Amino acid sequence: MDVLMKRRMLLAVLTAAALWPLMPKAQAEKVDRWFTGLVDGVAVGGYDPVAYFTEGQARRGDPSIALTHEGAIFHFATVENRQAFSADPDRYAPQFGGYCAYAVAEGYTAKGEPEVWDIVDGRLYLNYSRGVQRTWQSDIPGYVRSAQTNWPTLSK
Repeated sequence: MDVLMKRRMLLAVLTAAALWPLMPKAQAEKVDRWFTGLVDGVAVGGYDPVAYFTEGQARRGDPSIALTHEGAIFHFATVENRQAFSADPDRYAPQFGGYCAYAVAEGYTAKGEPEVWDIVDGRLYLNYSRGVQRTWQSDIPGYVRSAQTNWPTLSK
């Protein structure tokens, strides 16, 4: 490599280094407030969010017993559950829009799986998989704090 070529390479590297701070940084794309799947548009995968609290299990909702809340459709197993949700949606709706709570804590979003859930301090959290849930459960308070910090920048 001749001297002229070395100088050009050095100039290119120095120019790039000088301009680097001025380059726009990539940001995570903001997501809809509620994870509603890719096709059906139903929150919590069609599961009844109230049933987690009243029955202690994930239970599929009935599409004929539905309610639209903040632009998302929620299904319920019973009319009573729909009424309970309607009266206090903040109590029953999954945290972080039903996205994976661990992912939100880490600064991104992923599908929340309705069968992989925890209720902590009266709040419903979904996670992507059982493996992710085990990681989440290793430090729930820490992950909740991180997710609460990250969520406003991730959601629309």
